Amino acid sequence: MLFTSEQVSRGHPDKICDQIADAIVTDCLQHDRNSRVAVECMIKGSDVYISGEITSKHDPDFDALVQMILWMVGYGKDSYSFTVHHHITRQSPDIALGVDKQGAGDQGIIFGYATSETQELLPLPFVLATEALEALADLRSPILLPDAKSQVTYDYRRNRIDTFLISTQHQEDASLDEVRHTVEPIMKKAARRYSQNEDFKVLVNPTGRFVLGGSFADTGVTGRKLACDTYGGACRFGGGALSGKDPTKVDRSAAYMARKVARDIVKQGFAKRCEVQLAYAIGVAEPVSVSVDCFGTQRVPKNYIERLIRKRYDLTPSGIITNLRLKDVDYNRVSYLGHFWRAWMPWEE
Repeated sequence: MLFTSEQVSRGHPDKICDQIADAIVTDCLQHDRNSRVAVECMIKGSDVYISGEITSKHDPDFDALVQMILWMVGYGKDSYSFTVHHHITRQSPDIALGVDKQGAGDQGIIFGYATSETQELLPLPFVLATEALEALADLRSPILLPDAKSQVTYDYRRNRIDTFLISTQHQEDASLDEVRHTVEPIMKKAARRYSQNEDFKVLVNPTGRFVLGGSFADTGVTGRKLACDTYGGACRFGGGALSGKDPTKVDRSAAYMARKVARDIVKQGFAKRCEVQLAYAIGVAEPVSVSVDCFGTQRVPKNYIERLIRKRYDLTPSGIITNLRLKDVDYNRVSYLGHFWRAWMPWEE
């Protein structure tokens, strides 16, 4: 069976938007822990558009936050040439009514997932794709530019990598051979780290050229890389974006808790794979349903696992926020290369 996962770099236009949106969330929470934030971002060319709802004692400096993210992405002095447009209102009082009573900020279905196939408890092709882009960024090659994508096709029947693809933006005077010689060792290193074969099919910039990138090649929008944010497509997801939202929104907070629950189930040996679904109603604190799918790998009855989840975990939005310390998280650090990737994250502990 072939299965493919992808990842994108922090210089991808959609990821730029996620990072800007999460920079706003972090800035508001650092100045007012009770901030309510739901912001969307779009970028095209040198224009950045921010819209949404913010209820906070703090007034974010949108221009400074956008420039900070663009500088960190790798735009250098060009970061100051972007024009920022914003249209922000306050949170709807009808929504606030439910949230103020400790209820969920919206209805939603949320999925968490874990698998024993890697030490990160994430799908192997997704880990390989993410590892490669992290190494590519750390390389700081002078011929490469910020926008990049990776994709790994894994053969689960034969337990080997079938195809490894990286498309990366590069300087105009860099040849395809130069780019390939820079990128291919990173693929091989990622494979070795996870004791995988190195004789896979290699694809580097299949079109032969990737000079124009970022917002000058594509339009970026918040929340369009959910598979890259979560599990590389290996499990279902509810459709709600994580970035740009304060933790009273269950799209974000419950996604982190569902991951922690699934992770704990696998770590404790109850199953080799686990997908947890939580469902919420706006204004209601407790989830309306908790469901588990272990894909036949469970070592104890599934209904036992579901009862254990209800008993062991506080699944209310306020409980999740407190237990995972979500008002203290620097969301600038989770908005690229996946929300379930780094050991310091409270939901990965």
